[in-house]
Amino acid sequence: MTDKIPARQRLLNTAAELFYRDGVGATGIDAITAHAGVAKMSLYNNFASKADLVHAYLEGRRREWHELLEARLKTASTPKERVLAVFDSYVDHAACAYEWGFRGCGLLNAAAELPIGDPGRATVAAQKDEAEELFKEHLRDMQPANAAIDEIAEHLSFLLEGAMSRAGLDGHDGRLKSARKIAISMLDQFESQAQ
Repeated sequence: MTDKIPARQRLLNTAAELFYRDGVGATGIDAITAHAGVAKMSLYNNFASKADLVHAYLEGRRREWHELLEARLKTASTPKERVLAVFDSYVDHAACAYEWGFRGCGLLNAAAELPIGDPGRATVAAQKDEAEELFKEHLRDMQPANAAIDEIAEHLSFLLEGAMSRAGLDGHDGRLKSARKIAISMLDQFESQAQ
C-alpha cells in the first residue's frame, strides 16, 4: 500500500512522525529514508536539504491546524463560540499526535530546536500570532468599542499556549480542556463589561 503513495508524501509523513516523536535534531536523514522506505536520493530529489524538509513539516503542521480550525469555525455561530473554536482546534490537533506519543505543540517543539534566524521559527511565530489575531477579531465582534481587546486576546493566547506546553509535559490534553473552561470564564466577564 505504501508503494502507491508518492515518495514525497511518504517522506513528509515520515518526517511528521519522527520530527514530532523524536525531535528535529535527533532525526537524521538515514532514519527518515529508512522509515519512509525510500532511497536517500529520493529525499534529495524532493527536498533541497533536511532544512527544506523541516520547513515543509512545519508548513504541514500549520495547514493541519488550519483545517481543524476551519471545521470548528463552521459550527461556531457566535463570536464567543469562535474564540472557543480556537481552543477546540488545539485539542483536535493534540488528538492527531496521540499515536506518536503526545508531546505538546509540534510547532513549538521544532522551533525550540531551530537556531535564531531560521525561517522555520518565523513560520511557528506566524501561527501563534494568527491565533492571537483570531482572538482579537472575535473579541471585537463581541464588543467593538472595548479598549481591553488587545490585552484580553494576549491573555487568551498565553492561556492557550501555556496549556499546550503543560499538556505536552502531561502527555494528554487535560490542560487544554481546563484552559478552555478558564477562557469561558474570561469571556463571560468580558461580555458583562459595559462598553
